[in-house]
Amino acid sequence: MKLVVGLGNPGRKYQGTRHNVGYEVVAQVAQAYGTSKPRAKFEGELVEASIDGRQVLLLCPLTYMNNSGRSVRAARDFYKLNDEELLVVSDDANLPLAQLRFRAKGSSGGQLGLADVVQRLGTQEIARLRLGIGAAPPGWELSDWVLGRFTSHERPEIERAIASAAEAVADWVRGGTQYCMNRYNVRPSAPDAAESKETTGRNDDSPSRTSDTRRHDDPLNNGP
Repeated sequence: MKLVVGLGNPGRKYQGTRHNVGYEVVAQVAQAYGTSKPRAKFEGELVEASIDGRQVLLLCPLTYMNNSGRSVRAARDFYKLNDEELLVVSDDANLPLAQLRFRAKGSSGGQLGLADVVQRLGTQEIARLRLGIGAAPPGWELSDWVLGRFTSHERPEIERAIASAAEAVADWVRGGTQYCMNRYNVRPSAPDAAESKETTGRNDDSPSRTSDTRRHDDPLNNGP
């Protein structure tokens, strides 16, 4: 059995933000391979899946990003899983937009949800798939950047990357971390100068927070 965790923040307020790409990746895996409806468990949303006959649990913690480890540890301990049977999917502002990066272990790289998972599990020996959301432009606080939404120019590229990451999760189940590192740790082609200027400048298309505070979404049941 494998456990795949997508990190993010629950609620419409955060739906579609850069910080929630982990949710979006795992939601696509659930759509393609899920064998059950989402259900509330381990302070998160859980879907059972089957990938080439291998049993997989897909979990999106609903604890908010910085307490993600609470949900992950509860699931790991309940199913008595080894750490090598766990994959965490998260955003990464240190990677260029849409770049995928697998690692078998290591620090959180400043991603606070991943940091909480590492701290609560008591080990850095946790496989992770990070999806680049691009660095914050000059003048932006990192918190505002990760809680903002992709621009209309960035969204098609990140949607392609999310689809690729979902298939990468399936490949991790099939072939393991080293296989995926060899296959997916490739830098994507850079955008041309005009596109780069459009997607990083502050304008009406720049990411922004929303004050919508309606009920929590079901991250494994809804799209971005």
